[in-house]
Amino acid sequence: MSEALNMSVSQVFNKDGKKYAFVSFTDGTRQAEGQIPDCKITARQGFDEAEAKLLEHYMKENLSQLKKMASSVRVMNAFMHD
Repeated sequence: MSEALNMSVSQVFNKDGKKYAFVSFTDGTRQAEGQIPDCKITARQGFDEAEAKLLEHYMKENLSQLKKMASSVRVMNAFMHD
């Protein structure tokens, strides 16, 4: 994998009583998206199967921190002005 891999985490969503968030990975040319807490890559472009498994492993190992990041995302704050 490329050394410059960027990651972003979405806000928490709630569907049918189950909470989840999306984790996106990109290195500029390739991208992958996974879902937590399942820690599964759900879409990928440019990442091979072995790399996708590494990203899933990363999500599992860092699930607690990823959940904290997702819970701190406030989409509406982007639209609020002082």
